[in-house]
Amino acid sequence: MRRGSRSAPPPSDTTPYRFLPVVVIAGRPNVGKSTLFNRLSGRRSAIVSDTPGVTRDRKDAEALLRGRRVRLIDTAGLEEAAPDSLYGRMRASSEHAVAEADLVLFCIDARAGITPADSHFAAWLRRQGRPVLLVANKAEGRAGTAAALDAYRLGLGSPLAVSAEHGEGLADLMGEIVERLPPEQAEPVPEPDEPLPDEIGEDDEVVLPPRPPGPLRLAIVGRPNAGKSTLLNRLLGQERMITGPEPGLTRDAVSVQFADAHGPIELVDTAGLRKKARIEAELEKMSVSASLEALKMAEIVVLAIDATLGVHDQDLQIARLIEREGRGCVLALNKWDAVEDRIATRKAISDRIEFSLSQMRGIPVVSFSALTGSGVGKLLPVVRAAHEVWNKRVPTGALNRWFEGALERHAPPLVEGRRLKLRYMTQAKARPPTFILFGTRAEMLPEDYQRYLVNGLRETFAMPGTPIRLLLRGTRNPFSDS
Repeated sequence: MRRGSRSAPPPSDTTPYRFLPVVVIAGRPNVGKSTLFNRLSGRRSAIVSDTPGVTRDRKDAEALLRGRRVRLIDTAGLEEAAPDSLYGRMRASSEHAVAEADLVLFCIDARAGITPADSHFAAWLRRQGRPVLLVANKAEGRAGTAAALDAYRLGLGSPLAVSAEHGEGLADLMGEIVERLPPEQAEPVPEPDEPLPDEIGEDDEVVLPPRPPGPLRLAIVGRPNAGKSTLLNRLLGQERMITGPEPGLTRDAVSVQFADAHGPIELVDTAGLRKKARIEAELEKMSVSASLEALKMAEIVVLAIDATLGVHDQDLQIARLIEREGRGCVLALNKWDAVEDRIATRKAISDRIEFSLSQMRGIPVVSFSALTGSGVGKLLPVVRAAHEVWNKRVPTGALNRWFEGALERHAPPLVEGRRLKLRYMTQAKARPPTFILFGTRAEMLPEDYQRYLVNGLRETFAMPGTPIRLLLRGTRNPFSDS
């Protein structure tokens, strides 16, 4: 007889997709833009280093300033360079961000004084017709404040002296930003999460509520030069990320929001992941750390692979990391237009995946060319399908009918000469699908039998490619002396 239902907590949510006032931080290289970005956003989102030109792509984050939510954008340093060069492409990206800004924070280095580059770009900003707030950064102490006064000659109004590194003057800066923004719009308040039930009985049905509205969190990962940034640009329909023949252009995890026919998506492009032994520079270590953090925060991960090179050992290591973190995964074979023998290449890749990624059997694979756009339209529908599988819920009745049949087809082996009494299963949660197996000495169940059960779950209930968790819960014998 059914005893009742249990309610599991709603899935983790992000704030619903919406348009916020845009605040862009701009200025020449090494004036502390990323440090200020991290201070205003309240977290270390952007990589910070003493090396000039660390920031290459625009970095987005939501920030709460004096009770007002804004979309904060960190940009690459403004430099004069040929349009086709790397620095020229970086400047074009920054100019695009300024064109969309509701307010531009123009940063200068108070300690260095006004440079010819500051004067040049201040004059350029005046011609853009965007509201500008002049920020004199690195103005620690009285000497820094006095040096900031020299910024009046830029013709951008009164400079606001701050020290992003030491947190000085930020309260005044936040207040000034809020005063200059457009009128505020009402925002929805998310519901609090409910705790997961401590105990689940054989007849209990864990009821998972529908996913709250919010963007699907999607990350693109892979080795350097696999075409991750080109793919993001193609999905957005604009040159959002810096791309080019140089490997390793992306240094930070960059998040953007857009929407397809089914709803909003928060898409994160990441730096290339190389073998750990090859990572030596401190800057690359920070880039890899940001990429791994983006992977952990994602719901579905697109693993971009250069189809002309096939599946590399490092690709498999990244896939295993995705499985270990419990994220849904889609393999994206990029540069498919450059593959000569597509049938042989597809078979070689499929065989390698089947042999090396048995724990993600049935993982979806999409082939396309991000450069030309051919086949890219197939990716998001496959991502949406993978997301549905990752959120899948199996009814307890159907689950245990399958479980009884699985035990009849292949009985559990003896362990230490004793038979294991496996009683029932239930699904504790989704995202990824997680099942609990109860029985006497269930915790001693061999790994090969666990794989047998997981593969059966995957095939019977149509859960290809997604990680499946199987938790073992033994029952204590009351007559045991232990």
